[in-house]
Amino acid sequence: MELKLDGITKEFHGFTAVDQVSCRMRNGVYGLLGVNGAGKTTLMRMLCTLLKPTEGKITCDGQDIFEMDGEYRKRLGYLPQEFGFYPDFTVQDYLMYIASIKGLRQAVAKKRVMELLQRVGLAKVVHKKMKKLSGGMKRRVGIAQAMLNDPEILILDEPTAGLDPNERIRFRNLLSGLSQDRLVLLSTHIVSDVEYIANEIMLMGDGHIVRSGTPEKIMSSVPDRVWSCTVPRSKAQDWAKEYKVANMKTTSGGVELRILCEERPCPDAKQEEITLEDVFLYYFGEKGGDEDGLL
Repeated sequence: MELKLDGITKEFHGFTAVDQVSCRMRNGVYGLLGVNGAGKTTLMRMLCTLLKPTEGKITCDGQDIFEMDGEYRKRLGYLPQEFGFYPDFTVQDYLMYIASIKGLRQAVAKKRVMELLQRVGLAKVVHKKMKKLSGGMKRRVGIAQAMLNDPEILILDEPTAGLDPNERIRFRNLLSGLSQDRLVLLSTHIVSDVEYIANEIMLMGDGHIVRSGTPEKIMSSVPDRVWSCTVPRSKAQDWAKEYKVANMKTTSGGVELRILCEERPCPDAKQEEITLEDVFLYYFGEKGGDEDGLL
């Protein structure tokens, strides 16, 4: 199975949210990594046929997904950044309702719902109302609803937003287990979400795919090296203005900096192994702290 994007562009009233994006995806986990407002959600919505591209074409095994219509959506599972639910529905009622919308027969749906609740670790809350669930539990219900039709393509938009570290780890482990024999596309601005589970990473900024490849290939694309050194507290902000600083940690001896630059920034600087967070800083700089965006 192959999902192909060929020159995809999406404009809104003169603003270009996605600009000439082309790529091919097959089975495995793909991480779409970029700052808020980079165009990730717009791209996801086009892949789910919720928006039509202004230009370009998306095909699944050579067929236009918009011409395939319902046949394509049968192969698709989607977890949006915010998914709607009736707060007074129990977990089981909600999933049975979604199953009916997806056209599953009641007997099949009932069995599938219980299987998925077991898989996402929610079998004990099957009769609990949706409004009573924690944020992490709601996201796991979201995964379950996306998996009801056993999709070949699973698209997840910012699935760990707002989750605590434990829930985020649980969610990553769950996704890794679900990636067998299917294509999983995970959109996020949180580096750790894709660092350990993605077979391929696509860095997206200002509507473009800036760089794509395996995590190793992405990290090797950065010409800068990574250094650590300690500077006086009074000088830390001056260093932050002069260099790309990935991390600042106050210690008893001053401020420990993690710096990206080609040459050793000072005689006692120690070279470190590059990480995906360093790559994120290199390509997107301080944009990583921008306000939340829906594009």
